[in-house]
Amino acid sequence: MTPHGATVTLPSRPIHTSVDLTGEYLLIAYNEPSGLTVHRINKDGTIGERVNQPGPLDTGKFAHQVRVTPDNQQVILVTRGNNAPSDNPVNPGSLKVFSFKDGVLTNLAAIQPGDGMQFGPRHLDFHPTQPWVYVSIESQNKLYVYKRDPASGLSREPIFIKETLSDPQTKLRQAAGTIHVHPNRRFVYVANRAWWLTEVDGKQVFPGGENSIAVFAIDQTTGEPTLLQNADGHANYLRTFGIDPAGKILIAASVAPVPVREGAEIKMLPAGLSVFRIGSDGKLEFVRKYDLDASMQKQQFWAGMIALS
Repeated sequence: MTPHGATVTLPSRPIHTSVDLTGEYLLIAYNEPSGLTVHRINKDGTIGERVNQPGPLDTGKFAHQVRVTPDNQQVILVTRGNNAPSDNPVNPGSLKVFSFKDGVLTNLAAIQPGDGMQFGPRHLDFHPTQPWVYVSIESQNKLYVYKRDPASGLSREPIFIKETLSDPQTKLRQAAGTIHVHPNRRFVYVANRAWWLTEVDGKQVFPGGENSIAVFAIDQTTGEPTLLQNADGHANYLRTFGIDPAGKILIAASVAPVPVREGAEIKMLPAGLSVFRIGSDGKLEFVRKYDLDASMQKQQFWAGMIALS
């Protein structure tokens, strides 16, 4: 790959980008400070000028993802907040919804339970043909399903709430991650992550936890997800994954190596790419893992797949 067009300076550290359905606007989410900007995309694909917003935007705390709704009429900014164990400071999470027209955003709604202090959404994905929105709730290790609403963007309350872990009662710290609906619309996948270390005999080591891809079947009448499988990721700290456009392969990426116990020894489990076949029933079959040279200083932060023409 080679650079295409001039570099654009951004106001702070970006965390996620997406493009609207017309391909005319680039949306950028920033996590600290939480924010959202819109840039025009030039005819040649280069990044154009920033769209000035007429009023202040409610961008919440610690944004993680920005998506345009399938009708291209609204934008949802997923703001995780900070409300997991040991977070400091503690602040609320929310789904911030904006109306969207010609690159201009207008505050529409903030979707959250109560004050949002026990609500840590991370990512969402849309069902391609039905009004169902699937949201991974990072801090609480849950899958929420909302219904798209023309007035507020999303239903005020989730229509379904599901656990993502094989053992929801675990005392180990966990975090839900990326979420993707399968191209055939019948399944939704959520990453479960664990990576926090504890001291053992003076050394930092991974105490255990679930690094898996949770597989849910989607009821095509109601949108309700049913857990089918928690597929072992064969790596720690599964932050992202992607599904190929044909829906046959899922590749999960772990961020960095992690020290783990093997009997009396402590060894490093490398970061890598875990490859799975996707069966006709939606379940995952592990194929192999490609170890990668990563570290906490040079993390494998994002990974995905795109189709090249």
